[in-house]
Parts: sequence; C-alpha cells; structure tokens
Amino acid sequence: MAFTARLRQHDRAIAVAAGETILAAALAAEVPYPHGCQSGNCGACKSRLYAGEVEMMPYSAYALSGEEKAQGLILACRAMPCSDVEVGWLESEETVMHPLRLLSCRVAALDSVTHDIKRVRLEVLSGGPFSFSAGQYARVSFRGQPARDYSMANMPTEAPLEFHIRHLSGGRSSRYVAERLALGDEVTVEGPFGTSYWRARHIGPILALAGGSGLAPIKSIVETALLHGITQPIELYFGVRDERDLYLEDHFAGLAARHPHLSFVPVLSQPSRATPRRTGLLHEAVRADHASVAGWKAYLAGPPAMVEAASAMLAECHMAPEDIHADAFYTEAEKAALPLTA
Repeated sequence: MAFTARLRQHDRAIAVAAGETILAAALAAEVPYPHGCQSGNCGACKSRLYAGEVEMMPYSAYALSGEEKAQGLILACRAMPCSDVEVGWLESEETVMHPLRLLSCRVAALDSVTHDIKRVRLEVLSGGPFSFSAGQYARVSFRGQPARDYSMANMPTEAPLEFHIRHLSGGRSSRYVAERLALGDEVTVEGPFGTSYWRARHIGPILALAGGSGLAPIKSIVETALLHGITQPIELYFGVRDERDLYLEDHFAGLAARHPHLSFVPVLSQPSRATPRRTGLLHEAVRADHASVAGWKAYLAGPPAMVEAASAMLAECHMAPEDIHADAFYTEAEKAALPLTA
C-alpha cells in the first residue's frame, strides 16, 4: 500500500511505497531533498512532520534528540509513512538548493597526494551544468564499482571537478581508484548533496577543521570564502596521523602568506619521530587555542570520531549548535556498526 507525502518545498505530492522512507521516495522522484548519510546518523535530512503519522526506523540520538522528536521533528531517511503525510525539511535564511544532475565525466588528471590518497580530476562531458555550494559532495561511480560519496575539493566556479579519495582497507571503490583508475576512464557523478556548505552571510570568525581526506570540502570552503573577499579570521586546522599523511601544505601556506587573516595549523596525532609541529588530537589543539568560540562558525569534515569530538568541544566552548556544520566521513562498515535508537 502506498501513501502520499506532500512536501512543503515541492510543487507536487509524491507516492511512498510500503516500507519505503520519505527520503528514498523523494530522491527517486528527483526531489532535491537535503540529506547526508541516509542511515540516520547525520541529521542532514531533519524535517518537521506537519500532518500524518510515520514509523521511525532506528536512528542515532546524535542526529535527532528526544527533545527534537517530541517537538515533531523526524529524519526523512528513517521515516516510513503510516498514513498520508505532510512534511517539510528544515530551512534557514541560507538554505541553498541546486538541481540534481547525473553527469557523464572522464578522468582528466590523476595523481597521488599522499601514500593512500589519490587526487582525481574529472572533466564533465554531459549532463551539466553542474552547480554546487562549497562543502557539498557527490555520489561517484567508477566502472563496475559501487557508488560512493566524495566531497568536491574544487571551488564551485572551477573546472574540472576535483575529489580526494583515500584508499580504505576493504574498500572496493577506493581500491579501484588506487590500483586501476586511469586517465580517460569514464566516471558517473550524481549530485550535489549535503548541508555542510559555506554560509556566505556569516560575518564572524571561521574555524575550518579537517581530518585526512576531509581536507577536500574544507579546501573548497576556504578557497571560496577567500575568493569572495571575506576579511574575518579563518583558522584552518588539519589533523593527520603522521608527516606522510600531510598534503597540500605548501598550497595552504601560500594562501596564508597572501591572506594574513588565514592561518593554517597542521596537527599530528601519532608522529613517528620528534617533530616541531603541533601534536595530539585536533580538537584538543583547537581547545588549547580558544577558551570560547561564541560568535564563530565551524566547518568540520573527516573521520566520525574527530567530527564528534570536535563538535562536542565546540559546544563546550559556547558555539551555537546552528553554527556547527559537520560532515562525518562514515565508511560503509562504520555505518553498519553505528549504535542506533528507536
């Protein structure tokens, strides 16, 4: 049995099949519904239920608190209608929407930036124009491999598309990129997705926190902000394990030299030898530098443990929840292992 979901930001109702979530039905209908992990862990698809009833599949309390649920909020990726419903995703003054595109691309450039991260640049052949906001991601499909989500590292005004893809143990797609991807190969890109994008209206200082290949969306955000001529302080902290995991250091040092309001701070969590660099966990380095970040805005991207620890630290340092924009890079195995609540 199918129910009808009326979306306040969309001009027509959609059908939601039995056992299907509102988000899945919306995406199948090519509605650009804000979302992220699609597994109840990030909160990007948080929505208000205006009418009707839904059954919620298990989800993380990090994505939807008990208080939010009591206020009538749901996660579209977990909500299965039990009747006809009316919902609307949460919006702010700076909510942006871009048309969803399915692009045919080819590999225009390919190089190693660390021992386990490939920089892949893609030329768009058809399906465009492709617009996105700095910090968003796309679903990328390499030949014969499952689609995976990767953030754009280039600015929205730049071509080609740039992705930083880390080789994960047991990862089919990342192994393919590391070992078999070649110049000229055809690649499919779908997007854009994600809500952790640059907010141009913010006039306060900015914290940009990247872990590993999470530098990709942070690069896009920082470069876009500089391109638009912002003058408030931007502090970029880049957390990695050891020296061999650092990349684009000269690039960001050069940007900082040309833009005195930008600082770039690499942080090594497990240095293999003595180093003059900052050491320890990324969020601890930020906390040591800032007793309070009230009035700041933060953009975070990288491993879930880093993102969660940094988000908690920022809240403790008086940053408003609406000023924390986080993109945790969950692997498929990590998504499956996450503790959920009904």
